[in-house]
Amino acid sequence: MPEDPCRDPTLPASMIGGTLATVGAVRASVAPAAAGSIPRFAYVGCRTTRERNARGEGISVYRVDPASGAWSLVQLVRGLVNPSFLAFDREQRFLCAVHGDFSEITAFRIDPAGGELALLNRQSTGGRNPVHLTPDESNRFIILANYASGTVAVMPRNPDGSLGAVCHHERLPGEPNLNRADQSSSHPHEVAWDPRRRFIIVPDKGLDRLFTFRFDAEAGKVVPGNPAFVQVRRGAGPRHIAFHPGAPFAFVTDELGSTVSVFSYDSDRGELKPIQVLPSAPDTFSGANTASEIEMHPSGRFVFVSNRGHDSIGTFAVDTASGRLTPVCWTSSEGNGPRFFALDPTGNWLYAANENSDTIVRFLIDGRTGRLTREGEIVNTASPVCIVFSTM
Repeated sequence: MPEDPCRDPTLPASMIGGTLATVGAVRASVAPAAAGSIPRFAYVGCRTTRERNARGEGISVYRVDPASGAWSLVQLVRGLVNPSFLAFDREQRFLCAVHGDFSEITAFRIDPAGGELALLNRQSTGGRNPVHLTPDESNRFIILANYASGTVAVMPRNPDGSLGAVCHHERLPGEPNLNRADQSSSHPHEVAWDPRRRFIIVPDKGLDRLFTFRFDAEAGKVVPGNPAFVQVRRGAGPRHIAFHPGAPFAFVTDELGSTVSVFSYDSDRGELKPIQVLPSAPDTFSGANTASEIEMHPSGRFVFVSNRGHDSIGTFAVDTASGRLTPVCWTSSEGNGPRFFALDPTGNWLYAANENSDTIVRFLIDGRTGRLTREGEIVNTASPVCIVFSTM
């Protein structure tokens, strides 16, 4: 990656989290959760198939040292094909993994003492290439996106943590778009709750739309919002979304356009309106690149974005008055192909999962500037594509 050192931004208060009063309010809203959210275990999903040029073997379970943050492997669950995206139930007693490029989802029980996984059952998702997944507010259902089939699926959860058969499919409407290789049909890439958990937003990479749904727990189905979607720039390929914790804004990575899009968000209606689009990588970089993961820091000060090609994590400062972003810096992921990264529950660390170079690299987050400093161990694990942290 070309040299692009982080600069120490001298920005107005609103560009690093708002006025002092606003910053205090945001901090107060997240501090209790952060203080009680020391990670105990980390669960890492991976790719395993030749078609993905992968080397992974299954789900890796790591114990996280509460003092040093060091990871130690406690279990490798083998015999799983592309256990890519992972999600806990709302009580973190169970874990579900979708099997990317295939049509299944697997449920596991978590040992509360040792963190190890025990297989419960496996179910069809009723579609092809399931990607992101999430439990509903009642904890009785799992909602997921079938990327290749262009559907959102709902599956009931049994009291023992196992999964029932799909009870609802919602097909996403729209026309093929500019990029015929990646946009010949609907390709939902995430099912993300808004901060109040009233609406689910589904970025559709194939249709260049962000869909809005309510969830009806009585019927076990998603219900289109009003409006049902917002159309984004053609060819952008929206992938993932992150919400501000204390201001009415949302931020989206556009995979195909290598951009970050900013939206205002009406939490009463689930409505998104565009504000800004800016490059996810430096304007000095002219190589091939796709934007991938996006995360909001719990303080509300910064948005982080990963780039595959530039192989970096971009830091963007948030103006909490307008929602607009300003680039702060880009930090090398110190690997190849950072498809995914995760912030630990304390908000102190960012872990970059370099899929193509088989590493997870830990960075310390500067809470004042958003700068990332490589610190601590590098975890060697094959083809990592997802990390989730258990705090219970």
